[in-house]
Amino acid sequence: MAESMQYSAQRAWTHLKKYRPLINELVSRDLKVKYRRSFLGYIWSILNPLLMMLLQSLIFSYMFRNDIPNFPLYLICGNTLFTFFNESTNMGMTSVIQNASLIKKVYIPKFIFPLSRVVSCFVTTLFSCGAVLLVMVLTRSTFYWTIFLCWMPLVLMFLFCSGMALLLSALAVYFRDMMHLYSILVMGWMYATPLFYPLSALPAALQKLMKLNPLYHYINLFRNLVMYGNIPGPNTWFACTACALVSMAAGLLVFRKLQKNFILYI
Repeated sequence: MAESMQYSAQRAWTHLKKYRPLINELVSRDLKVKYRRSFLGYIWSILNPLLMMLLQSLIFSYMFRNDIPNFPLYLICGNTLFTFFNESTNMGMTSVIQNASLIKKVYIPKFIFPLSRVVSCFVTTLFSCGAVLLVMVLTRSTFYWTIFLCWMPLVLMFLFCSGMALLLSALAVYFRDMMHLYSILVMGWMYATPLFYPLSALPAALQKLMKLNPLYHYINLFRNLVMYGNIPGPNTWFACTACALVSMAAGLLVFRKLQKNFILYI
């Protein structure tokens, strides 16, 4: 098992280096398509999280205003990371199916398609971080030195989302219902993640159960670094790293096993 995982990782890394220009082209294509015929273009990467934060602040601020200091910043930090997870996994899930015509014509390592979708969403998320900085300025938040470490939870979450995208894209080729079921799962996952409510609002039993939610750890780590100037303890770092590595390993193994018969189903 360990040898198979190591082989998959080494082979994937070799293909990444060889096909890096193709990945760059696919990412560029995704970004151009996303903002095609848009007057504001990439500015929407900043406006979208800001508008979502304003809307949800109006709805939820009265419910949690006494429990969460600087609620707008708390909200946009959580929304930025969850949006990255939601978009990258949804786009990655359909990437193999949508590139069926290309896969049938030429040989290309198929894992490149879901990975390029995650990369394009990651680029958009980096733009969205500008909205986080803008909210910090508008709310007169303290800029702690730990903000320079916020790239770490983003990179770890990139690995987690990449593994999820690989897994979902492989399953979606065989089970098209995955695309419908996953939208329901993500909605439930959103409400099960403390995006707009504090963890203290949950009963003690549910607070312990929340520790099994990978997104909770990534968002908690990001908020601590950006909002509170804290560097969480080793348990948080271990949870984020372990979730990223397990997700990547599972995604690579399942994708490698199922990709052999993709051509028969796409």
